Amino acid sequence: MAVQISPSILSADFARLAEEAKVVEEAADWLHVDVMDNHFVPNLTLGLPVVQALLKHAALPIDCHLMIEDPDRHAPAYAEAGAGSVTIHAEAAKAPVRTLRAIRAAGARSGLGINPGTAIEVYEDLLDEVDMVLLMTVEPGFGGQRFLDMVLPKIRRTRAMLAARSARNAAAGVSGGQDREIWIQVDGGVATETIERCAEAGADVFVAGSAVYGAQDPARAARELRAQAENATVRAGWRAGH
Repeated sequence: MAVQISPSILSADFARLAEEAKVVEEAADWLHVDVMDNHFVPNLTLGLPVVQALLKHAALPIDCHLMIEDPDRHAPAYAEAGAGSVTIHAEAAKAPVRTLRAIRAAGARSGLGINPGTAIEVYEDLLDEVDMVLLMTVEPGFGGQRFLDMVLPKIRRTRAMLAARSARNAAAGVSGGQDREIWIQVDGGVATETIERCAEAGADVFVAGSAVYGAQDPARAARELRAQAENATVRAGWRAGH
């Protein structure tokens, strides 16, 4: 799977979301929407009605990241509304298998978010239920935070875990859709100074907020981040061994 860029509208102008979405539509793959409830994280952003409105105007598929309590109750509605990807947090979900399956049944990709202090190994058995693992590279809740280098080893471990899964499936004769590729997304502090390290470690989907929407030319910034990540992936060589 090629490198994908998902600009976060958390750093965009909320009064001009339709215009802000259009600015990056030729340079990005997704539009990342952070939904925060001021309970799971100490911030309140936007919810389903704004996502529904944005879906009417955005050409890019919507990548919904739910940083909320009780995602089991609310997540399927975002998929039903038309989001292309819906991520719930492992730390908040009480019935993750059921919820992840409900997201996929509604037509969206399912994602599992993992906070910086949460081990990925605990959730290895859930990998067959997800299309993407989101590894937070800051503590969730606010944009513009400093990247946490401590997460880089976790990205490498997750990439190794996915490679081992593919090897097991190949040995068992599992192929095609049953052995779908699982993406690794990183979110938080992703910028020109950090994206290469994330790509080298094994990430392939990059959420960038301030680095894109804080730039004078957001589209150009997104393209430059993509080029950096692509070059770093080639250097790392992990893609060849996938």
